[in-house]
Amino acid sequence: MPAQRQIYLNQFLLFAGTGLLILPLILYGRLHFLRPPQMNKGQALFQGIFYRRDVRSTPRPLMIHIVTVDLKTPGVKVLVTPGMPTPDDTEINARTTSEFLNEFKLQLAINGSFFYLFREQTPWDYYPHSGDRVNVVGQAIANGRIYSKFESKWPVMCFLSSNIAQIFDSGSCPKDTFAAVAGNEVLVAGGNSVSKNFNGNNNKPYPRVVVATNKKGDKLWLIAVDGKQPLYSEGVTMAELTKIVMELGAYAALNLDGGGSTTLVMATPSGASLLNAPIHTKLPMRERPVANHLGFYALPLQR
Repeated sequence: MPAQRQIYLNQFLLFAGTGLLILPLILYGRLHFLRPPQMNKGQALFQGIFYRRDVRSTPRPLMIHIVTVDLKTPGVKVLVTPGMPTPDDTEINARTTSEFLNEFKLQLAINGSFFYLFREQTPWDYYPHSGDRVNVVGQAIANGRIYSKFESKWPVMCFLSSNIAQIFDSGSCPKDTFAAVAGNEVLVAGGNSVSKNFNGNNNKPYPRVVVATNKKGDKLWLIAVDGKQPLYSEGVTMAELTKIVMELGAYAALNLDGGGSTTLVMATPSGASLLNAPIHTKLPMRERPVANHLGFYALPLQR
């Protein structure tokens, strides 16, 4: 009997060890099934806010998420994540985009400016976590208050008191600006592609986020392209992103923080719901805590 018990124990340990090895793979595989389906889709989300999912197979698998915001629609208001500089020379608490949307009871939100400090080593070794202090790169304005100063090499999208959006390559907003987020590249200006010799990471497929406006500045496009996910969505180069923006007929466009920061969420009765497939620490559908965000209030659809 002792020998038989030892056999049973060895079998149990073998099965248990195998289960522990397989479980992470099962959980990782499950995340892939939580991603938005590879199907084209278009729907009005709220008054003045329309969402479109564009699935493409060339030049590689792509999931492109486009939100059109009519800034003239009653009830549509803009909010950039408020910051509070402190004596330790940091400006804002990191949050995921879903946390931002839920905290301020918004209807739609997307990640915003580039930021630092940042580190991503493993699923458990990264910075920032939610609540950690970080700094925005370029000018940031929330509720009419500047909490991150302008930097001339970081162009900025400014929302004026008239609810008009404009992009300034100088990196500085006019005095009547109540909200602003900065980016790193102007892709379209005056309705024309800004010709640049993109190289390095800009010439590689990557998850991207861009904001664009029409000529009047009363219509806004938010574009999020998923990436780093083979056979699902592998990202776009900056040149390809510019082409996507030009297809919309945009007058001006600004590239925001992308990569694992790329996140687009909407409000539902049960809380924030992801419209895209973020990939923080190489895990699909995991959101990255980032510095600031661009959010929108809007009224529900009329039934």
